[in-house]
Amino acid sequence: MAGARLEDLHREIIACSHCLRLVSWREEVGRKKRRAYLHEDYWARPVPGFGDPEARILIFGLAPGAHGSNRTGRMFTGDASGDFLYPALWRAGLASQPRSERPGDGLELRGVYITAAVRCAPPGNKPTREEFAACSRWTARELALLPKVRVYLALGRLAHDALLEHQGLVKARFAFAHGAEHTLPGGRVLLDSYHVSRQNTQTGKLTAEMFDEILARAKALAGPG
Repeated sequence: MAGARLEDLHREIIACSHCLRLVSWREEVGRKKRRAYLHEDYWARPVPGFGDPEARILIFGLAPGAHGSNRTGRMFTGDASGDFLYPALWRAGLASQPRSERPGDGLELRGVYITAAVRCAPPGNKPTREEFAACSRWTARELALLPKVRVYLALGRLAHDALLEHQGLVKARFAFAHGAEHTLPGGRVLLDSYHVSRQNTQTGKLTAEMFDEILARAKALAGPG
């Protein structure tokens, strides 16, 4: 039943055209494409979350990549972020396979749900405050359909801030830092990590070992399924 309600929500998200700047940009990217993907059909629509309806861990990113998720239609696929994230989830026993390319590729998440603060690819990977606010209604409905979530794993400061704003909490009381843990009202925990972006993983700011430790801590905080 929870899975069916999430699917209904996903269909609504995919049909969203509220933010005109984002609609224009995501569709322009889908028309012009990147040279490496000239023969592919871009998704070029809002990208819904996905994962286990019984998830106890929610991974919360910023927004789809222009030539990643905006091309494939699945969060954290099609670019270097996914190449880092999915092998880590597999090593942690949270994914059925170490790679994901797009919806329908056989991946199953176990105890984890993945979504983002903004569902459309933004120019320069920088959503506006108005775009964050507009997408927060989807966040509210999505989280309401994931009642077993105990740990929010925020990937990057902006995702951390968006989650706090969604909860109506003062950001100054919950400083972002890699590995930081914040107990939220209601007993859930906000766990922080550097984002799994290329600029972090290829410079050594975030290593596979560091992220493995974060996922192990998330599992411990979430408790048994």
